[in-house]
Amino acid sequence: MVEKIKSQNEVMISKRKAVLFILIAFVFSFATRLIWVDEFKNTEQFKFNNEFMINTNDGYFYAEGTRDLLAGTHQENDLSPVDTAPSLLTAFVAKITPFSLETIFFYMPAFFASLIVIPLVLIGQSINRIEVGFIAALVGSIAHSYYNRTMVGYYDTDLLNIVLPVVLLWSLIWAIKTSKNRYILFMAVDIIVYRWWYPQSYSLELAFFGLIGAYAIYQYVKKIDYTFTLTLITFMMFAMVGLDAIYRIIIVLALFGFLHFQNKLFNKYLIYIFGASIILFFASGGFDPIWALLKVYVFKDSVIVTNDSISLHFYKVMQTIRESGQISFVTFGERISGNVLVFLLSLIGFGWLTVRFPIMLLGLPLVGLGFLALFGGLRFTIYAVPVMALGIGFLISEISRILSDKTKFQILITLVLTIFVLYPNIKHIMEYKVPTVFTKDEVVVLDKLKSIASREDYVVSWWDYGYPIRYYADVKTLTDGGKHEGDVNFSVSFALTSPQDVAARMLRFDVEYTEQKYKLKDGEIDKNRTNIERMTLDNGLNDANDFITLLGSDIKLPPKTRDIYLYLPNNLMGIYPTVKLFSNIDLMSGAMREAPFFHLSGNYSENGEFIELGDGVRLSKKDGMLQVGENKVKVKRFVKTAYESQNKLNVSSQNIAFDGKLSVIYMSDYKQFVVVDEETYNSTYFKLFVLEEYDNTLFEPTILTPLVKVYKLKI
Repeated sequence: MVEKIKSQNEVMISKRKAVLFILIAFVFSFATRLIWVDEFKNTEQFKFNNEFMINTNDGYFYAEGTRDLLAGTHQENDLSPVDTAPSLLTAFVAKITPFSLETIFFYMPAFFASLIVIPLVLIGQSINRIEVGFIAALVGSIAHSYYNRTMVGYYDTDLLNIVLPVVLLWSLIWAIKTSKNRYILFMAVDIIVYRWWYPQSYSLELAFFGLIGAYAIYQYVKKIDYTFTLTLITFMMFAMVGLDAIYRIIIVLALFGFLHFQNKLFNKYLIYIFGASIILFFASGGFDPIWALLKVYVFKDSVIVTNDSISLHFYKVMQTIRESGQISFVTFGERISGNVLVFLLSLIGFGWLTVRFPIMLLGLPLVGLGFLALFGGLRFTIYAVPVMALGIGFLISEISRILSDKTKFQILITLVLTIFVLYPNIKHIMEYKVPTVFTKDEVVVLDKLKSIASREDYVVSWWDYGYPIRYYADVKTLTDGGKHEGDVNFSVSFALTSPQDVAARMLRFDVEYTEQKYKLKDGEIDKNRTNIERMTLDNGLNDANDFITLLGSDIKLPPKTRDIYLYLPNNLMGIYPTVKLFSNIDLMSGAMREAPFFHLSGNYSENGEFIELGDGVRLSKKDGMLQVGENKVKVKRFVKTAYESQNKLNVSSQNIAFDGKLSVIYMSDYKQFVVVDEETYNSTYFKLFVLEEYDNTLFEPTILTPLVKVYKLKI
């Protein structure tokens, strides 16, 4: 009786300690994310209507869905994500809390991402090393990669993308340790919720399934009873099948009822039930999304070929996204643990942890996906953070035990070592001063445009700006963070980087063809054709390059059904060469054309003879010649732009050499030089934004500011 009471007291103390550690770790995680708030509390350009704006473009996608959910309406084919998990969750939070929508967008990542401390502490408790879980919670909640994607303002799926798989890891550990059925149900529900929240979770779920499956095979070979393990992977598979969440929930609950009330009968037919789950998984297309992800992030090509009746080649967007590029080992280690030394120590700690507690091998899927970053891009590093945090937590715990057998000294050693590990991560947070996506002045333009443009009108810009444009101006866009395939980007790139006449015609064609495509039914031939192919075929041509040439003539345009606006920000200047890539391609052969000359210098210097523009480019004051590397090039013209009162742009131009190849533009208010060839100088973006020289038969200015210029298409 005494022993039983003692055992109950120990359990109660352990639970109280877990709750205390979770609260401390949560407050620590949330508070560190407020450092950014304190740093920029007086930066008015980061606020709109006195509320902080978010700092990730994709966040505006879910913000649009939330806005429309709360409004109860949205226009047809506006691509508003009203049925996505983040938008639904945010709308729910908005309804049950007194906070403004902007406040919820901004602080949701900090709150929900900090929930990762709960499963980490509980994992430590599950191996009777709660201090390991506590240290892991402190480190893992603020590690570089995790912090960067869950800081205040980073409103995106990442706010729960790691929390849910770590909860899955905890539930699997407890299921195998206790062989209690309730953890099977908990695990299955977590998988279903995770898939609902983040549809790309297939790969990680399958990795967990494979690991548990390997354990079941091991038990079978060693003649150990594997009934519970087989039951576990059977539920995992049914939770992972390619059916809607509601059907998977019904299947899992019905199966659990069978297991709970008819346990012997369930076990009798277990092997058949497992076989049925495998068949249903493949029959429902369960493996298809995994292969699709591998093709996107691992097997990357520079161009993508369509499967239409005209074989067209387009530049692939993944080649320009840093998240999918390879990273150095130093960056890899820093992103996961703060610095390379701590990462290596974490790796040693995790190895030691798995030797002492083999059940922690269940963390390998998260580690493996995180290590994929070495090949597939830095976005994957975030997955390894929590498991490596458990590794360093275990290493610190063991070192403190080795160095002292007295509790108070163990605590002191643990504290010192934990601070050592936390320091590089806190230092990173102090230095990580990421700005908001837009400044206040930029949003003011979109807010004004909202009162000018109709909800059915299109605002065209590069895909980076698509989501924010839709959220603030409540209009339609051609491209955005989720719709930026090579064929879609081609038309926008072409419009921005070509002369005004062909750009204007392309804009009208692409917008009208986009709207027409929404009306096509599945199965119609044109539904699977790109806009460029349809334009080519509709004009009686079989070569897309011929259609591009035809745009330079008086081609018959599709009937106008709505207005089109060009949104031209100053920030697009920095990515102009990247924008040009998507239309600087032979559509029929896939051959990349020679890139036009473009050099932007925001950090120039001046001496007695030259204006140094950086990267080997200098302008001679004596003869006006440009030196580009080892070559001297004649300057065709020198242009200076300056704003007068009321934001009126004054452009002064001096012709230098008739046969000059390059133009030098000094944008005095921006403190930057731009050196471009004639093709770039005559592009729609440069003419309309830099020089405000617009063809008044094609465009009319709608809003002109130094940061953003909006023009309305007149044809």
